[in-house]
Amino acid sequence: MTASSRPVRVRIAPSPTGDPHVGTAYIALFNYVFAKQQGGKFILRIEDTDQSRARADSEAMIFDALHWVGLSWDEGPDVGGPYGPYRQSERRAIYAQHAATLVERGKAYRCFCTGERLAEVRAAKLAAKDSFLGYDRQCRAVDPVDAAARAAAGEAHVIRLVVPDGKVVVNDRLRGVVEFDLAQVDDQVLLKSDGMPTYHLANVVDDHLMEITHVIRAEEWISSTPKHVLLYQAFGWDEPAWHHMPLLRNADKSKISKRKNPVSINYYRDTGILAHALLNFLGLMGWSFGDDREKFTLDEMIGAFTWDRISLGGPVFGLDKLTWLNEKYIHDLSDDQLADALVGWRLDKAYFARLVPLIRQRIKRLDDFVPATEYFFSGDLDYTAVAAELVIPEVASADVAKGLLAYVDRVEARDGWDGKALEEDARAWCEALGWKAKHAFMVLRLVVTGRKASPPLFDTMAVLGKELTRRRLRQAAELIARKG
Repeated sequence: MTASSRPVRVRIAPSPTGDPHVGTAYIALFNYVFAKQQGGKFILRIEDTDQSRARADSEAMIFDALHWVGLSWDEGPDVGGPYGPYRQSERRAIYAQHAATLVERGKAYRCFCTGERLAEVRAAKLAAKDSFLGYDRQCRAVDPVDAAARAAAGEAHVIRLVVPDGKVVVNDRLRGVVEFDLAQVDDQVLLKSDGMPTYHLANVVDDHLMEITHVIRAEEWISSTPKHVLLYQAFGWDEPAWHHMPLLRNADKSKISKRKNPVSINYYRDTGILAHALLNFLGLMGWSFGDDREKFTLDEMIGAFTWDRISLGGPVFGLDKLTWLNEKYIHDLSDDQLADALVGWRLDKAYFARLVPLIRQRIKRLDDFVPATEYFFSGDLDYTAVAAELVIPEVASADVAKGLLAYVDRVEARDGWDGKALEEDARAWCEALGWKAKHAFMVLRLVVTGRKASPPLFDTMAVLGKELTRRRLRQAAELIARKG
């Protein structure tokens, strides 16, 4: 039975390794819209095979952020379903069984090469200006019986896909027929030495077992699709229908990245973007409603959706356009609805209760509260008044800018977001850079609050939240770098 003749089942499979990305919501939206239009099922699967980077708080944020924008799923780790488990880390035995099947069929093989040897092979290829930097396939020549014996004796190994000679064809429903020369396709690792699968094996096995009919994902996965097609062929399975959506782009047409645009869904929630405005905006990314219409509901998009209105040119993720669209939605709200939206944003007792311990000793009258806490309710700050003070003695401006970005990288790498952890990271950061804490902490204070005096710095950052703090650090770094 072909994909087109089966009940529609689509999925998204985010990795819980950071904040919920707008790209995840973008791809989730098109999967959701297509599934609902076709009377099908939309599945959420967590790709957490990289256990060194997977974080429980990240998974929870993915669920929360997608629900906030208005997307829900029919099957997933939190709601269950007939094809579970829906976390890849819980499906380890399934992948091992399927990898063993490929080895038995001669479609895969055990590779015993060490990391040191692989590095030497790559270095030699680079030195020789070899156009193909992949594995040299040395272990393909190992007798399968000998390889099985070595594995049984406990010798460390991975399992690699046998990539045949010739070409492979991918029939992309948006891009047409795309042909790949297999001479440039690596014998991809399918199962790592720790028994965990790589993305390629887990992705294909799960999509088949979960009966996914249409794979709708970003175009960056096109280069991986030949390996996936080869895996479907090796198992003797029917392929899904492939749809590779255009990537979200910065204004300079580079792939959207946190260095140039806020990419966390939580940032947009914290700065007062309405959920349905963000979803509408993502719908405009690469798709046209028709009749030059730019404002529409999720239900209206489901009713009007067709694949032939997808534009493959890189859609520009423009904050000005999002703000314009958000303004339209705000103006459509009644006074009561807008009041409710403001309270639901940050004008609620729960948020005030977090501010009160920080500010109570700094105010004499209640009307002092608003000017004393203004930066807790702002998005981007204007650093004009403090720009001259964003300095570290005897440190070049360019190095101060790099240092701020290094602090962002440091705090992004840890779970959670609390004042104690932020201060620990800041002190380690100062020590690593050889900066005095009193100077570095003043720069952080100016960047985060726009003021020389504020409540305790790291408690302030904790209440302000990761997204706004991180955005301000990056914007200030950019300003300081230009100044230098």
